[in-house]
Amino acid sequence: MEKLYFDLSYTVSRLVTSRYSTSFSIGTRCLSVAIRPAVYAVYGFVRLADEIVDSFHGYDRRVLLEELEQQYTQSLERGISTNPILNAFQHTVRRYDIDRELVDSFLCSMKMDLQPEEFDSGKLRQYIYGSAEVVGLMCLKIFVRGDREQYRKLKPYAASLGAAFQKVNFLRDIRNDVLGLHRVYFPEFSGAGINETNKQRILAEIYRDFRTAEKGIRQLPRCARLGVYTAYLYYLSLTRATDKTPAELLLQRRVRVSDRKKLVLLGKACITHKFI
Repeated sequence: MEKLYFDLSYTVSRLVTSRYSTSFSIGTRCLSVAIRPAVYAVYGFVRLADEIVDSFHGYDRRVLLEELEQQYTQSLERGISTNPILNAFQHTVRRYDIDRELVDSFLCSMKMDLQPEEFDSGKLRQYIYGSAEVVGLMCLKIFVRGDREQYRKLKPYAASLGAAFQKVNFLRDIRNDVLGLHRVYFPEFSGAGINETNKQRILAEIYRDFRTAEKGIRQLPRCARLGVYTAYLYYLSLTRATDKTPAELLLQRRVRVSDRKKLVLLGKACITHKFI
């Protein structure tokens, strides 16, 4: 019966992934079957925390986030949780030796979202590390299956990819962040507001992050390369679509990649994957 419960826990995390993110779900399905459940577990946990700070406005979000952190700590100590999402995540953390610092940094960034403020460059770096780079590093731990030397070698590339993903998300979600959640992540937008000049400056950073990340993707274990490359192509396409969208329109509509385009990118990834 214990095995049944753990299987159910991972299934719940997979369902969370498929309901909340079609792009991440597609990328994860391109991973080796052996590591998919662990990646679903990571996504399930970070999505739960993110939903608390972004969506649970009718409740005391700080208390809920603190309770989640406490329950996670208890689950690590006990090796089990009655919360299926936490149960799958703690099992993954223990199995793949995911550093506690990565989880703590993630939760620290989530707490920063509880009190909307304009970020300076230092706070932005801290936030991006905790909200995105560490998620990439958690996944990298899974991809290398405990190989510490391989993890150390690929760590900078995984961090760059996570940073690129987060910055793109900031740009595409700027309407909801600014108007709905009253958050201004990019210091460039605090004074002059969003315009084509500061948009292009941010995009230049994102393109640099992508160039760095691509070097690491080529060195990933085969079990992970196709899935990560698929996500890379999707977000690169999203970046280019954002690049083509006038700055003032980003405050009016959310840039997206069509489902048809996603399928085209998946096909491209499958073909290219054979040669990288």
